[in-house]
Amino acid sequence: MKASQFSDEQIVQILQEAERSERSIGSICRSHAITETTFYRWRRKFGGMTLSEVQHLKELEKENARLKRLLAERDLLSMRSRS
Repeated sequence: MKASQFSDEQIVQILQEAERSERSIGSICRSHAITETTFYRWRRKFGGMTLSEVQHLKELEKENARLKRLLAERDLLSMRSRS
């Protein structure tokens, strides 16, 4: 998956701007050069979160990926030992 050109901090700021602004979502998206689809995907994932909560979510996602790799390696080794 392609890395976002926006940091988590920037995403949270854009979402917070949309919450407190009287401007339309389309206007905010145009000013930040993002599509409305991207905005709504970010809002579904990060909506209502603070920056510290987003950072904690990222840490949990990294830990989950690490654990999945360990489990896959263990399963692969156990399959090899059975053969």
